[in-house]
Amino acid sequence: MAPNFNTSDSLYDFVVKNGNGVKGLIDSGLSEVPERYIQPEEERIKKVKTKRHDVSPIDLSKLKGPDHKKVLDEIVRAAETLGFFQVVNHGVPLELLESLKDSAHKFFNLSPEEKSLFYPGVSPSTKVKYGTSFAPEKEKALEWKDYISMGYTDDHDALQYWPNECKEVALDYLKLSSTMVRDIVEILIENLGVRVEESRIEGIIGMKMVNMNYYPLCPNPDLTVGVGRHSDMGTITVLLQDGIGGLYVKLEHNNNNHNDGEWLEVPPIPGALVINIGDTIQWCHWYKILSNGKYKSAEHRVRTTSTESRVSIPVFIFPKPTEKIGPLEELVKKEGVARYREVMFQDYMNNFFANAHHGKKSLEFAK
Repeated sequence: MAPNFNTSDSLYDFVVKNGNGVKGLIDSGLSEVPERYIQPEEERIKKVKTKRHDVSPIDLSKLKGPDHKKVLDEIVRAAETLGFFQVVNHGVPLELLESLKDSAHKFFNLSPEEKSLFYPGVSPSTKVKYGTSFAPEKEKALEWKDYISMGYTDDHDALQYWPNECKEVALDYLKLSSTMVRDIVEILIENLGVRVEESRIEGIIGMKMVNMNYYPLCPNPDLTVGVGRHSDMGTITVLLQDGIGGLYVKLEHNNNNHNDGEWLEVPPIPGALVINIGDTIQWCHWYKILSNGKYKSAEHRVRTTSTESRVSIPVFIFPKPTEKIGPLEELVKKEGVARYREVMFQDYMNNFFANAHHGKKSLEFAK
């Protein structure tokens, strides 16, 4: 018999404080979505009001052939328009991607007691955190998601502190993805016709983290969200979807009005990885130099499903916490205006994690 959560507090204690997560709710026999997870009408994802983003993935292997320029143009155009694109032949073995998905399911199918070993304050490393939703203490409606977050310092710490079920494949995934991200960042900078020192590039891709997200099947997905609408705070995110799908990205029609736009479903493509431009690249003001557009971080969110549990595995590439982020001087001189101020990335990160997901509002911190 499913437990009876008479109050919002009792549910919060079970899911958040006691570390059972959303999976614990489903495993307890819960057959309907608790009120605490029901999203306001305007935040729900209505599939009938969305379109599929049916664009062929970019073949990164062609960067080394006669189609080099064509592939560069495809990457730049995607970064200027939607801020999301998919890539194949990216250097991450397909067997590794399958192992990643399997290992994520293995971890989340552990008992609550085993997963709670990675709960904040108990975890053997402050870089490794098991949790649920995004900022449950700040959210009026919780997200239908559990996760394990693994920050990278070095190989030794990763192999010592990350969960045994996924540490080796997650580390390989992070390293190979980081190589790909560096190539993409260099392409985007080169396109702008500005020179950036090697240390500056290293500064904006110097911090790395891999997450495993778990979205348990949901009795009524129309009432919930797996992840609320937001843009990523870092430089670039690499995302592995499973075959179930549920990722939606907002295509803005008017850059001055974030309420104006349409939601596009990014369908899973076997063997592909999703590349997501983060706030840092938009913030760094790398735009309107050789193109008519700009590189943009995209608002996105995740829908739940009633048929089966889903996993997704992002690698987040951030600037180093001590890195000062702001408009590149060369671009300010060319445009005559700085649209964002310079701040320490640690301050921006603290602001991002201190609030619930709410569109691209976090980017306003830098204005």
